[in-house]
Amino acid sequence: MKYILVTGGVISGIGKGIIASSIGTILKSCGLRVTAIKIDPYINIDAGTFSPYEHGEVFVLNDGGEVDLDLGNYERFLDINLYKDNNITTGKIYQHVINKERHGDYLGKTVQVVPHITDAVQEWVMNQAKVPVDDDKKEPQICVIELGGTIGDIEGMPFVEAFRQFQFKAKRENFCNIHVSLVPQPNATGEQKTKPTQNSVRALRGLGLSPDLIVCRSAKPIEMAVKEKISMFCHVEPEQVIFIHDVSSTYRVPILLEEQGIIKYFKQRLNLPIDDQPSDLLMKWKKMACRYERLLKVCSIALVGKYTKLSDCYASVFKALEHSALAINYKLDLMYIDSTELERSTEAENSVKYHQAWHKLCKADGILVPGGFGIRGTEGKLQAISWARTKKKPFLGVCLGMQLAVVEFARNSLNWEDANSTEFDPDTKNPVVIDMPEHNPGDMGGTMRLGKRRTVFKTENSVLKKLYGDEMFVEERHRHRYEVNPELTHCFEEKGLKFVGHDTEGNRMEIIELENHPYFVGVQFHPEFSSRPMKPSPPYLGLLLAATGTLNAYLQRGCKLSP
Repeated sequence: MKYILVTGGVISGIGKGIIASSIGTILKSCGLRVTAIKIDPYINIDAGTFSPYEHGEVFVLNDGGEVDLDLGNYERFLDINLYKDNNITTGKIYQHVINKERHGDYLGKTVQVVPHITDAVQEWVMNQAKVPVDDDKKEPQICVIELGGTIGDIEGMPFVEAFRQFQFKAKRENFCNIHVSLVPQPNATGEQKTKPTQNSVRALRGLGLSPDLIVCRSAKPIEMAVKEKISMFCHVEPEQVIFIHDVSSTYRVPILLEEQGIIKYFKQRLNLPIDDQPSDLLMKWKKMACRYERLLKVCSIALVGKYTKLSDCYASVFKALEHSALAINYKLDLMYIDSTELERSTEAENSVKYHQAWHKLCKADGILVPGGFGIRGTEGKLQAISWARTKKKPFLGVCLGMQLAVVEFARNSLNWEDANSTEFDPDTKNPVVIDMPEHNPGDMGGTMRLGKRRTVFKTENSVLKKLYGDEMFVEERHRHRYEVNPELTHCFEEKGLKFVGHDTEGNRMEIIELENHPYFVGVQFHPEFSSRPMKPSPPYLGLLLAATGTLNAYLQRGCKLSP
């Protein structure tokens, strides 16, 4: 097993996740089996109870793990399926060690950060690195480990110490450290500054880790003189300094790394049994990146949500839309609309914001209402759904988006004026969305219906069934506490809102489709978590096809994309 540790310096959010994913993609393109581990130094057990404004979206895995969004990057880039134990947190490690101490495993010794916590980290990494993540179920050969935060953070110290020890346990030819740093360029001088990187590498060396590669992030391409300066002051060869400037799409990052000789370096440094040249996989990435940059036709989608101030809150949704747009040769124009700005209360408080939000919604080719929790912004989402339904605009509702589509239909088509979800109004007379029987209202963490579940199609006449290739069932990832009330579904079906998919028992409504509408679809699951650059998610692909007016032609071709 070969281990590649990716650390970061100067600032967090520098792009370690994309760099780690890209390195994995390059090595996979050389025919190696690659897995990935993300270490988050926070004390939370998992990411499940975070506000999306803390660390971005909560990514859900097949096994129900609620994890950091970087695991979504790993899955999309490497086309693998990870597990919740591929996300290590301080909370998980301490809980594991404390449970062992309570069990008496330490034989009365004083339990300390060194060696007990550091040993637990190393043991976890070694065990998890062996778990197969590909469809062929073979043990991985390379494990890419990303250490969250920046070098010098107090909460990350035990992990840095663990890897300082681990480099000797694994042996030099099996362990490599890549340090990602920032090269800022102040507007006042326009000069690219190396001092932050020098200080960051010095701090890393002071903690016992020496970088094998220094990946420098910058806004613009870095000059050769800067590379030579970093090489000289950071005690590495010039070819060990890699530049990654801001690019038009993340698909370009693996290609930038490969062009700077990273395959040759890894082959020598880790003694890998590979050729110097990448295989067809990286050629496909190159073609995809070039195609992305040449797209001319534009499709605009309005994303109506309540976490619109930070794009990472809907990272997987954005990627799923982007994958689908790329598949049909369109450039995606994603317009984020804060749902509260569509509400009547905003018109009274700030009429400019209100009319700007509605202007965006009206000019969009399609409308997407993603998942979410809490009552804030739900009335605005209902307004957007009503607009999509009555104006025959292509619409996709995901999780809460589907539930609100049912609420909107009940209020405006069935004339149940107080129809609502019991999440927002526990005393409603028409509870069209109800609390799940599985849900335990005590603890908040890990109590939802989580992970991959089967959805069975109950009719042949379904757009989504055709988009999924006429499969009898699909397996997608879930993350929800509430669901459509099965006792009221017949009222909706009589009026044309069909529940075309349900769970294996037939009790939980999973997919809705509206008759006599170009594309009005709601799904209880989160199909964005399974979308891949070369395998777009069918519900999102359907939305883009409908928004560009090409859905019927696609279905008539037997769901084959035009060349």
